[in-house]
Order: sequence, then C-alpha cells, then structure tokens
Amino acid sequence: MAHIELDEKKINRLKSLARQVAEQVQEMIADYSTVSVERAVLRLYGVDGVDGDGTPLVNRLVELLQAKEMLSAGISRYFALAMLTSGRDAQTTALQLVNGDIEFAEQGRFPPEEISAKEQDLALSAVAALDATRQRKAEKQKRYPLGPQPWKYVIVATGNIYEDRTQARAVARSGADIIAVIRSTAQSLLDYIPYGATTEGFGGTFATQENFRIMRAALDEECAATGRYLRLVNYASGLCMAEIAVCAALEDLDMLLNDSMYGILFRDINIKRTFVDQHFSRLICGRAKIIINTGEDNYLTTSDAVENAHTVTASQLINEALGRFSLLTDDLLGLGHAFEIDPTMKNGFLYELAHAQLTRQLFPEAPLKYMPPTKYKSTDIFFSHCQDTMFNLASIATNQGIHLAGMLTEAIHTPLMHDRYQSISAINYVFDTARDLGSEIEFKKDGIVAGRARQVMAETEAFLEEVRVEGLMQAIAAGKFAGIKRREEGGKGLDGVFKKAPNYSNPILARLEKEGVING
Repeated sequence: MAHIELDEKKINRLKSLARQVAEQVQEMIADYSTVSVERAVLRLYGVDGVDGDGTPLVNRLVELLQAKEMLSAGISRYFALAMLTSGRDAQTTALQLVNGDIEFAEQGRFPPEEISAKEQDLALSAVAALDATRQRKAEKQKRYPLGPQPWKYVIVATGNIYEDRTQARAVARSGADIIAVIRSTAQSLLDYIPYGATTEGFGGTFATQENFRIMRAALDEECAATGRYLRLVNYASGLCMAEIAVCAALEDLDMLLNDSMYGILFRDINIKRTFVDQHFSRLICGRAKIIINTGEDNYLTTSDAVENAHTVTASQLINEALGRFSLLTDDLLGLGHAFEIDPTMKNGFLYELAHAQLTRQLFPEAPLKYMPPTKYKSTDIFFSHCQDTMFNLASIATNQGIHLAGMLTEAIHTPLMHDRYQSISAINYVFDTARDLGSEIEFKKDGIVAGRARQVMAETEAFLEEVRVEGLMQAIAAGKFAGIKRREEGGKGLDGVFKKAPNYSNPILARLEKEGVING
C-alpha cells in the first residue's frame, strides 16, 4: 500500500505516552465497580426477563442488594449463596429473591468454600457461553467467506425491528458486508435494557436481546442466500454498556460501538461509570470475538477537522492502550475517524488523505472504522453525493477496514431504501475501479500529504504529553476533547458507581482478565 515516511521513534513515543495515560485510568478502574457491571454478571449467570411491572430482574436484584448496603462486595457471592439456598437454577432463584421467598444474606448455612465453589461454577459456565458464541461465528465464517476490506457498513433504523429486518435483507442483497441497527435516540441514558421485541423508536430501534436475536437470524438466512458472511452491529455504550455487551455476545453479534469517551462527552455520562463499564464490556467483547468501534469521528462535529485532527489521533492511541488493558487484540480494534474537512478548503482532500493514511500506518493491523462526511452536508443531494464519492476514494486508497456508507440525503431525513441502494452502488463502483490504487501511488517525501501527517503527529505528541501530566479525567474536565467539558464527579450515572470492598468478588472479571482472548 501507499506509505508515508514516518519516524518510528516518534510513533513509539506516541504509543508510550498513550499507555501512560491509560495506566492512570486503569488504576481507577481497578478500585471501582458499577451497577451495570453487577447486572452484567447476573445476565451471564443466567438471569433474564422482567417482573410484573416490566422492570428487568437484574435491576431488581441489584437494587435489593443496594438496599441492604451490601453491593460493595459485588453481587456474585450473594447470588451464589442464594442459589445454594434455593437449590434451583439462576432464573428461578432470581424470581424467588424478587418475590421475597428468599433473601440475600451475608452468610447462610453453607461454608465459604462451598459458596466460592458455586461462584466458580457459575463463572465457568458464563465464560463457556462467550466461548460458544466465538466458535459459532468462526464456523459460519468458514462456510461463508468474508468480503475484502474495506467492509461496506450500512445503517438501518426505522424504530421497528421487523422493518429493520426487511431493510437489512435488502442492503445485504445489494452488497453490504455489515448491517448496523442504530439505537433509539437517548437509549444510552436508560439505566436498564428494554425487554423483548420492539416496534417503536425515535431515530433508531431499541437495543434488546430479542431484537438482536431477530436480526441475527435474518442475517444468517442472508448469509446462506448470498454466500457471504454478514456482520451485525449494535451499540454497547451508555449506562448499560456492560449488559448490552453480554446480550450481544449471547446472540452472536460481530461488532459493537463501544467507547466511553463518546458517552462522557456527548451524553454527559459520568467519567468513572463509563471507564469502569467499558473495561468489563471490552473483556467480554474480546472473549466473544466482537470488534469494538470507537467514536473519535464525533469530535469533528463540534470542533474543526484541521485544527483538532490531533485530538482524534490522541484519542485513538488512548483507546488502543485502554483496549490493550482489556486484552483486545489488533483485529478487534475498530478505531474511528472521519472525512470531515470543510469541502471549500483548498487541498482539503489531500489533508483527508493524510489523516486517513496516518491512521492506517499508526494502527496497521486494526480494522479502522472510517466515517463519511456529515458536518458539511446540505440539502443539495447532488453535491452531497460528490462528497461521499471523494470519501469512498480516500477509503480505498488508504485501505481502511470498515467503511460506513455515506448518504446523499444525510442532511434531510433518515435515508430511504433507494438512498442506501444508491450509496452502495457508488461504493461498489469506486472500490472496484480503484481497487489497487493504494499500491500504485507514492506520497512525496516533502509533499502536502506527508507534511500534514507529520504535523498531526507532532501536535498529537504535545497534546498527549499535556494529558499525561494532567491526567485524562482532568483533561476531559478542561474541555480538551471536542471542546466539551465534563467533571469527574458529575454526569449521569454517578450514583451507580461504588468503590469495591476488600472482599469484592467477580470471578468472571478475574477469569477474563487472566485468560484474555482465546483464538478458535
């Protein structure tokens, strides 16, 4: 592929600075848990469903333990004891606890060794479920080959999962490799996961385990019909980040938008809450072989794409380092960036190429997620289509991994089916006609593209040094990312964060941190 001559020592310096920033965050993560993490543990232990009022059982159980002021030790040990007491499975035990037939207790008639053994059995079954989804997807991909990168990523989002299913089938037949179901507006702020299939949503469809199951079944049928493996995407972010990762894993999803920085900056979710939830959710994603997608592209919707390109690169490096602490391998790091420079800027396309190529070289093995122009889209659909075509060309020339389809009606409404078809047709044309462009071109050593890439690297190094000295949470509070300020002790969901007691127990977390990603 095309290559810019970059100083390897400077690249190593950038990675080192990002790791130091991530280490500071990881020290905080180790001391805390959240209600979402504890609910995720219960889901992996086999608890599902809602009570008579429609409240998820996992929420009710965590609230019961909170009311007894016992949650600081984690819910795992107490639930294992409750299962020993009931002598029943996880679901029946959960119902008995919610109905008041049994209660959470500090110590029953069972010795600590037996409670610990029960916990370990539950954890083994939980991890086995994550291994099973990984194995099922691997078997499907043996039968149905993966398409070449960049993979074509197309969104469906009607609010009705059954309509989404119809749209997904259509875009799959048109050549999409990845189907993403956009989540209903503001679901990230709900501190519970809606239950069952849903047919109403605003700007998207609710992320529920049943909706995941419905869409995965439809795409499995389309795999057989098209002879290609089709990836399914949803969102594991917001106040239920860890829980959605569990639901997604159990239903064989392939990708999740999973980035705490996005939730902190654009949804005002508490900093501690999101970093803690993110670590557990990414451990789950790693074991289940789910590619994460990060949200750096959003920074450029609130700040200038030229002046602040270095903040995107810095965040990518930090996300990579945090991903490493969650044991994610390169093939699971769908780091985000975007084609968002003002189209009236002279040589703006060369700057876009520089940013895309720099990202490709900083993360050579990652399936980078490249986002289309949105900020400068207007109701002129013909010019909008031209912008998307230039974006398509940049993507194929720099060998991006995940290519989100740009829509000519981006600035007007949620795109219709014919807009998606037009977008895929344009991508297919550019990707086919310029397939080997990247291996044919060379960037001048002292040209505009190379010079811009080196400039962004230098700005990134200075920026990361500032963040390392201040600390990431302090840098966020100062508004250094996307120009948005968020306080460490502010934001939504802070009341769901708690400091771990000395006897805190989460054997799933311990096992995943020890064993990490498993191949095969």
